[in-house]
Formats: sequence, C-alpha cells, structure tokens
Amino acid sequence: MTRIKKAAVIGAGVMGAAIAGHLANAGIRTVLLDIVPKELTEKEKAKGLTLEDRVVRNRIAQTGKDRLFKEKPSPLFHKKVADLIETGNLEDDLHKLGEVDWVIEAIVENLNIKQSLFADVEKVWKPGIIVSSNTSGISIREMVASRSEEFRSHFLGTHFFNPPRYMKLLEIIPTEATDPTLVSEMKAFAESVLGKGVVMAKDTPNFIANRIGVYGLQVTFQKMLEEGLGPDEVDTVTGRAMGRPKSATFRTLDLVGLDTFVHVSDNVRESVTDAEEKKAFEVPELLKEMVNKGWLGAKSGQGFFKRVKTEKGKEILVLDPQTKEYRPRKKLKAPSLEMSKRAKTVKEQLRALVYADDPAGRLAWYISKKVLLYSAARIPEIADDIVSVDRAMRWGFNWDLGPFEFWDAIGVEKSVARMKEEGETIPPLVEELLASGAKSFYEKSAEEDRVFYPGGKFTRVEEHPKVINLAKLKEQGKLIKGNKGASLIDIGDDVALLEFHSPKNAIATDIIQMINTAVKEVSDNYRGLVIGNQGSTFCVGANLMLILMEAQDQNWPELDLMVRQFQKTMGSLRYMDKPVVAAPFNMALGGGVEVSLPCDRIQASSELYMGLVETGVGLIPGGGGNKELLLRWMDGVDPKDRIALQPLVNHVFETIAMAKVSTSAMEARDYKFLRREDGITMNGDHLLYDAKQQVLALDAAGYRPPQPKKIPVVGETGYNTLRLGAYGMLQSGYISEHDYKIATKLAYVLAGGTVPEGTWVDEQYLLDIEREAFLSLAGEPKSQQRMMHMLTKNKPLRN
Repeated sequence: MTRIKKAAVIGAGVMGAAIAGHLANAGIRTVLLDIVPKELTEKEKAKGLTLEDRVVRNRIAQTGKDRLFKEKPSPLFHKKVADLIETGNLEDDLHKLGEVDWVIEAIVENLNIKQSLFADVEKVWKPGIIVSSNTSGISIREMVASRSEEFRSHFLGTHFFNPPRYMKLLEIIPTEATDPTLVSEMKAFAESVLGKGVVMAKDTPNFIANRIGVYGLQVTFQKMLEEGLGPDEVDTVTGRAMGRPKSATFRTLDLVGLDTFVHVSDNVRESVTDAEEKKAFEVPELLKEMVNKGWLGAKSGQGFFKRVKTEKGKEILVLDPQTKEYRPRKKLKAPSLEMSKRAKTVKEQLRALVYADDPAGRLAWYISKKVLLYSAARIPEIADDIVSVDRAMRWGFNWDLGPFEFWDAIGVEKSVARMKEEGETIPPLVEELLASGAKSFYEKSAEEDRVFYPGGKFTRVEEHPKVINLAKLKEQGKLIKGNKGASLIDIGDDVALLEFHSPKNAIATDIIQMINTAVKEVSDNYRGLVIGNQGSTFCVGANLMLILMEAQDQNWPELDLMVRQFQKTMGSLRYMDKPVVAAPFNMALGGGVEVSLPCDRIQASSELYMGLVETGVGLIPGGGGNKELLLRWMDGVDPKDRIALQPLVNHVFETIAMAKVSTSAMEARDYKFLRREDGITMNGDHLLYDAKQQVLALDAAGYRPPQPKKIPVVGETGYNTLRLGAYGMLQSGYISEHDYKIATKLAYVLAGGTVPEGTWVDEQYLLDIEREAFLSLAGEPKSQQRMMHMLTKNKPLRN
C-alpha cells in the first residue's frame, strides 16, 4: 500500500482546510498553501506590517487553519492534531510541494486557473509524488492535458465530500493516463488510513454522487413549484420517510449552500450534450433570485429556512415559493406517511409510501421514478456497475438505500409496469434485467450477494477483506447462542463476538444474562471475545425506563439485585481467563462505557462519543464505572505518594460529575476512557476485524488475566476536598442543590468513604458503596424527574 507520510493541500478555503484537517486526523503532516494577499487588512496596517511580512503572506492559509478550531462540528479529532498542519503561500513555499508524498489541489472551480496551477506544480514536482484534484466536477483529464506523460501517470481526481471528517465517500477518478497500480494503492490507503468508503468514478460531469444527487434535488425543486407546495411540506416526504437524512431536500440545500448548488448544476448543464438532460439541470428562477439576494442558506443566515426571534423564543420560518415571504412551518399530512412510519421493514415502509394515492405518495413516487430512471440511464456512462452508484449515494448523500437497492425494495417489475403506463422510457439496463428473468438487481443468499451487470450476468459483490458482516454470519449458521437483547456469534479463528441488539442497545437483564453466557462459552471453547455490533450506536447505557419503574414502585430489593448482577457481570469480564476486546463506536454512554472499561483492550472507532453521563439523569455510574475509571487514572502512580493521588481523584470526579463526553476516540484518551495500548480504527467498517486481531494477538502472546488488587483511597480528607470544590460551585450558582447532592455521593464513592487517608480497600468495597449511592439517588424525587425528562424529551433536566 502507498505510504503517505507528508501531504500538501493547495487552497485553504472551507474544503481545502478541512481536507488538511482530516489528513492531520490520520497522523499525516500537511502543508497548507494559498495565494499571497494583494492588500493589507486594517489590523495589519495598525500593526505596521507590510505585504512583504511573512505573517501577511501566509495570512490566507493561516486563516483557513484557524477556522478549523471554530467550526462545529469540529473538523478535527483533537485540537493537538492541528500541530501537524504547517501553513505557507504559493510564492515562497512552492518548492515544498517537491518534499511531500501527495499534493491535493482544492482551489476555485475554474479550469484555466487549475491548468495554470498544475503547470507551476510540475516545475517542483519529483517523480513518484502523487498529485490529485478535489474538484467536484471539472474534467480531470483536461486539467493536466498539457503536462508531461510521467506527471499525468501520477495524477487523478480525489473528490472528498464535505465535511471530510464526517462524510464517508471519496470518489477516486483516474484518467486513461493514470498508473493503474497507483489507483489501487490510493484506494487501499484512503480506505484504511483515511477511513473512507471509496468509489471508482469516471471522468464525467460531476462524477457519480453529485450527478445523481443534484439531479434528484432539481427534480424535487421543479415538482414543488408545479404542485404549489412549500419546502417544509416537501421535506416531510423526502426525509426519513423515503430513507433519506432528516435534512431531506431543502434543509440539505441550505446546508450545502444555494450558490454551491447552482454552480454544480450549471457545471452539468454546460457539460452534457443531451437536450433533455440539459433542461433537467436548468436552475429555477426562484433559486437564481435567492442567490442574487444573498439568501445562500445556513452560511448567510437565511435560505429556504430562516431562524428568527419571536415572543416565544427562537422560531424557524420557511420561504413560501409563491409569495417569496417567510411564514411559519407546516407539515404535509397524508395517510401514507403514517403507514410508512408503522412499517416493520424498509421494504414495507417504501412501498407504503410510493404506491399510495395521496399527496405524499404521489410526490414520493414521482421523485423516486425520475431518480431511478436517470440512475439506470447513466450506466455505463458514469460507472461500470450499479454497486458503485448505490455506495456513492449511501456514503455521499447518506441515503439508507442507493437507487438500485431502492428499486429492488419497491419491486422492479411492479414499478416498471407503472412507469411504462405513464409513458416513461425504460433504460436498456432495466429492460435487460427483466428480459433475463431476474426480478431484482441484487440476489442475496447466506453464502454471497450477487449483483446484475450490464451484459446480462450476475457477479459477486466484492467486499473489503476487513469487513465482518454479522447479519451474514448469522444467516450462515454462525450464531452460537442468543436471546432478545444479545447474540453470541462465531466470527472465525476461534473468536466469538457478543452483539447487543436491544432498542438503542440499552442494557437490561437479557444482555446481562448473555454476557454471562458468553463468558462461560468463550472460556470453555474459544480463544477470546469481541464485544461489538453493527447497529447505529454501540450502547446508550442501562435501560433507564426499567430503573425508573423499579424506583417509582420502591422495589428496592429488585433494583439492588439488578445493580449487583451488573457489577458482578462486569467483574467476570475483567477476570475472565480469555482476552476480551470491546469495539465501541458512535455513542458509548453510561453502561456502554462500563462494559468497555473492564475489557483487556478497547479497539475504538475514531468517531466515538464516550462518557459516563449518569449525573445527567440524577444518578452516578452503578456498574463499576467509578472504580474502573479510578483504576485507569491511578495506573502507573506510586500508591504511597498521597500527594499525587488527590489530583488524580479530582480528575475522575470532574469527568463523571460533569458528565464529560469525548467527541472522538483521540479525545477519549484525554479522559482515560482509552489507554495508550488501546487501538483506534479510522474506517468503521473495519472495526470488528481490528478488534478480532487484538484478541488473536493477546492470545498468541500467552494471555494471562489480571488479578484483583487493593486500591489506596484518599478517604475522609479527599472526600472533604471534593465536597468543598462542589460546594464552591453551588455557592457560585454553577450547580443546583440536587447537583450538589449527586456530587457529594460521587465524592464519597471515589474517596472510598470516610476511612483514613491512604487506606487500602478491595474492589468489592468500592462496588458496595457505589451501589448504595446509586440506589439512594434513584429514590430521590428530583432524580426521578431527571430520568423521566430524559426519557420523554431526550435531553437532561437541571432541576
């Protein structure tokens, strides 16, 4: 695989700076360059600076880097990764492009300017350096048409989607001159090191995702105007109901920027030759007017939606296309929307919507029909296979299903029959599929998935070798044991995986039972255990509704038993005689952290929101989380050094009391949720594979489980120190009386109670006082109010 240790990004605008930021996330040193300013700012004049001063000459690139610290959500895993980004300018630092492994161009979308830039780049270019363009649609071939053959062999398109940290798709666009070995190596590098889902695209206008996505947005816009609907009404249909993001159509346009959308649409319209396709990409007059007025969407404060202050507080208004005035939002109401919400499967959901004869159904059908026909008609122009198209739309536009997966879900035969009745031209690919006797583009079986290719044959869908598909393994009979909340699956090489699959993967009795089952089964028959899943989130914690119900019923013996079992089960993970590796991703909160901390290793997804958040619902961790985090902070510190212990306990107290949550795996290391030896996986699709490798490595090294140990505590002195700090916050108005009560309970647990400072206690002692504190807080009316508020409003209550 290509080894890229240092890169350069030319262009420090929003996209260029964010690409530099993500390269830094991946540990790659990056030079960020932009043009030299032609005039001084007022601040520079006041400082007596001139256009020759280096700080002025680097200002544009430095501004781009500085922006990374301000943007939300953050483009960076951690502020410290920005240290890997060096700024400069294209006059003084052009020679630095000859010192890197990869140069990425991310400047203005103008062919002539790009051609001129690459002429300058080649002057300092050295053989072997990869050069690419982040263009969203300009011809890759034409950019370097006048460059040398060797330069062109190392040139390709690498189209990142915005924001690069969060958007999975990377379109790689080679030309006929690009070295095929380089292309395959860049694909492997982008997948493993940058964590991208790579799709190979052709050098056609707007490539794959933007070509289809922008077409779909245009069709939707034009249909809205025809039907006299509002953006809010259309978004009711084109969001989650159609398996698209919540931002649907018009909120997405506001986020993208209306000027950007117009530019991309114009690019396709000017580049294609088919008259009907040219017409489809014509920008509606309303959109042109909005851009001329500066109503560009979120970046200008108003677009199709506008946030205003009213007597009731902040309100979001929507633009009425007819009056061109903003009005209160309203939803389109239709029986099909309710039917689709109640559907149990995606197939049932989509069919309930698109085949319904009501306003929502007719709108969904028309948009879907047009996008499906357009996508099929673009094969093989934009891609040689439909898998690339489906992945591009899932990864680049966050659709649940790509166009051809969507088509299978609503039924190819049924939909095509209706399309023909409505006078539509069916693309050759679809006619070829139905003529072959097949009824869907994908054929799925336990052994493998196959897909229809132009030419009338089905071919195996190739998956990355690091992808472990749990659903497929269960179809293949690899389920060892399971219940409603969790399953134990054989993932090969004598490694088992414990998968949670309760609602939001919340931990209840069934999951606890399955963890205990897994411990015994793996101890007897396997080399080790991975704890992970492929749901939308790792684990949101314990089942809060269950805790609240038991507390409201004052069923203390039952609640006490539940907490004891949870603590005991976490202990069995810690002291199991086979290695255990947790694979948290997305959200690992509360009990999700408590499951992870006792494991021998954590292999975390780079995108990880991890934290012990129980204080937000009026509780403290009850499954051993306090003890486990305390052990991590004390690791490597001389237990006899009492002066050193108190600051560590203070850190743990602050982390739990303030319910701190990491915004990345890298930040989780700051809180010691992750240790130095724990791993981070950039590509979420490879997470379970990497966790499995950790198990195998521990086993091969002759794994021995840890032994229970005594822990020195800060005792009464430390307890008073923690309580005093919390009291100061109470007096300053930072926390409420109930916050203070929770803080004192937490302080008591972390200090080890009121024993003398320096007392050595065993783990069970800490678990016992943790459990007592947890139960006492669960009985507090204000804690129960917090739990209820979280369950009903999905946000914490500060009472």
